[in-house]
Amino acid sequence: MVDFAMEGEREHGKNATDAIYDACLLRFRPIMMTTMAALLAGIPLALARAWVRNYAARWALPWLADCC
Repeated sequence: MVDFAMEGEREHGKNATDAIYDACLLRFRPIMMTTMAALLAGIPLALARAWVRNYAARWALPWLADCC
């Protein structure tokens, strides 16, 4: 984001505040997309872990419940 702000200052002649604001607007969507993808990718892992614990407790498999 700093690179985008500095580019805005140098090449487009913006002051620091406007350059930072424009860089934030430009980079917000990709940052949020990456963050949401990482968070949503963890949901199946969390659900699988809960399923293994439940399955191990139901079938009395203590070694499986302890490892996960």
